[in-house]
Amino acid sequence: MGPFFFFLLLLSIVVGTGNAQDSTTLVPAIITFGDSAVDVGNNDYLATIFKADYPPYGRDFANEKPTGRFCNGKLATDLTADTLGFQTYPPAYLSPEASGKKLLIGANFASAASGYDDKTAYLSHAISLSQQLEYYKEYQGKLAAVAGEEKAASILKEALYLVSFGSSDFIQNYYVNPWLYKVYTPDQYSSYLVTIFSGFIKDLYGLGARRIGVTSLPPLGCLPATITLFGFHQDGCVERLNTDAKGFNNKVKSEASSLKKQLGGLKIAIFDIYTPLYNLVKSPSDHGFAEARRGCCGTGTVETTSLLCNPKSIGTCSNATEYVFWDAVHPSEAANQVLADSLLLEGIELIG
Repeated sequence: MGPFFFFLLLLSIVVGTGNAQDSTTLVPAIITFGDSAVDVGNNDYLATIFKADYPPYGRDFANEKPTGRFCNGKLATDLTADTLGFQTYPPAYLSPEASGKKLLIGANFASAASGYDDKTAYLSHAISLSQQLEYYKEYQGKLAAVAGEEKAASILKEALYLVSFGSSDFIQNYYVNPWLYKVYTPDQYSSYLVTIFSGFIKDLYGLGARRIGVTSLPPLGCLPATITLFGFHQDGCVERLNTDAKGFNNKVKSEASSLKKQLGGLKIAIFDIYTPLYNLVKSPSDHGFAEARRGCCGTGTVETTSLLCNPKSIGTCSNATEYVFWDAVHPSEAANQVLADSLLLEGIELIG
């Protein structure tokens, strides 16, 4: 816990220097783009099977109600917002909550099953990266109407931008799409995605973003669903999928370094969620977990979304805090806390 308390001490110093626009939060707003790892309910308003607006999702969240989050409780980004001093969370942009003064603390444009590749989102009727960017432009206009042009520009410049894509590109598109995996090697597909990533960061920068945190891919081969689908009943993680994830992560880090040199005043950090999640899966008991091979919901081997993780799921565990995974793809709130601690330590440079 030492490094985390050290981080909190640094946060108090930042607050004291007046870098935060609001005395109670370290950044004035959090603006999020991405997939199911950070979706807080946008997919509730879409005609897609990728929804989490029914039990048992959200059973450990406030009011014990589903919120559209693919988790039993809070996401890593929620826990980060808690630490940054936010009392409420930026709303899902498609929700009725995303209006008026509630827009002052940011907005969430993420959509489960979206990816860097717009075609990934189209397959699942999710909000594509391109459309998320269009919604952000629309949000800028709404923010200016609420706060005034000058204040809005200041909020957008000082805000923390979070970007989380990539997992769906591989799991729900590349690995199951013969047209893709027969035409592109994993390395080539990674390069294609990183090109899109680079363009997206440049677009955000051009629209005023200066503090951007980007999550790496998790160990794709260690998710219970991918072990079931691609592991052929072997023990342990599917190493070729993990190799692909590590290759992609290396390219994103390299590109981020290049972007930092190109774009004056840009602060960008790649949050390594691969390592902490891999460590949880490999040595769960070292971190207070009992189960890392299967998710809490149902059999925990393939369930995610309404396909099998739903109110009728048989065998959903009673204590999700012992599980690294909530469903067969998404971490539990307890695992998200480990990821959030790691993310905060890596993101100090964005806040200072």
